[in-house]
Amino acid sequence: MAIELGKRAPAFTLPDSSGEKHRLTEHAGRWVVVYFYPRDDTPACTTEAKDFTRLLPQFRRAETAVFGCSPDDLDSHRKFEAKHRIKVPLLSDPSRRVMAKYEAWGPKTMYGKVTEGVIRSTVIIDPKGRIAHRWKRVQARRHAERVLAKLKSLQACYD
Repeated sequence: MAIELGKRAPAFTLPDSSGEKHRLTEHAGRWVVVYFYPRDDTPACTTEAKDFTRLLPQFRRAETAVFGCSPDDLDSHRKFEAKHRIKVPLLSDPSRRVMAKYEAWGPKTMYGKVTEGVIRSTVIIDPKGRIAHRWKRVQARRHAERVLAKLKSLQACYD
């Protein structure tokens, strides 16, 4: 299933670092941002997580749930959150099934070599559960700011 703007976002149920399960359906009627990242405690992933944490109050004022998602296990997420004071719930998808549904897992080219792995990407899901915007193969630096700006513009014209 391809991710298309305006189409229903793939359902998911994934645990955060405390083991609490998060279901997309629990956020019906709200905006949701999910950013997919390769690995806890790597330079770009840390930058991205810290930026989303720094902007979390603004996302909350915009009545938007924000989640990070990677294949890391719960223990890795706990350590990463504690070390860098990450406040965004980090979801664990070790099977990579949800990531694959969102086209955030698959072939990618690094240093001229094709490998399979996490494709750093982000989706904004509207209150009706549809894909409102998507970024694929993003640069981590300042990405959270771009997501917040796009969210605000989408909310301003949402019917």
